[in-house]
Amino acid sequence: MISVSFEGMYSVYTRMVPQKTFAAIMATPLDIDDIILGETIWAAFKGLLSAVAILIVAALLGAVPGGLTALWALPVVFLLGLAFAGPAIIMTAIADNYDFFNYYFVLVVTPMFMLSGVFFPIETLPGWMQTAVLALPLTHAIEVIRPLIVGEPIEHLLAHLAVLAGFAVVAYYVAVALVRRRLWD
Repeated sequence: MISVSFEGMYSVYTRMVPQKTFAAIMATPLDIDDIILGETIWAAFKGLLSAVAILIVAALLGAVPGGLTALWALPVVFLLGLAFAGPAIIMTAIADNYDFFNYYFVLVVTPMFMLSGVFFPIETLPGWMQTAVLALPLTHAIEVIRPLIVGEPIEHLLAHLAVLAGFAVVAYYVAVALVRRRLWD
């Protein structure tokens, strides 16, 4: 989540604004949809690389009791990366400068990280907050990845994957629209 967000904001902003790489790419047969798709996939892939490194270290330390089933977490991590790349690029499309990205990390990423079941079960939250965190993509990723890592069965697998895919698709199209507006205005 964090490496994808950094790639989708700081790196994309750098290529779009100071370097004007997007303008150069649009002089080719590619359009904004293609550029944002490439940026989304690259950001998700960077998140996957980070997850692979963490999984290797955890396995070497004996913290992966699920054994080889933990490898199934990697496609889920890539899907999670796709779900977080779009919002990061959306923030890039509306940012005036690099400092704007602090709002996203302070107001979105950090609370999501604390409340989505990473550190403690969401069942310990008040009832209304349990419902609210189900609207966050990280919650659904945790509900799939944690059982894969520890070797337990996954409840509602398809529902969790559908939510992540839905976030990825909707955020991609919103990002395309906002980047298109920014570059053409």
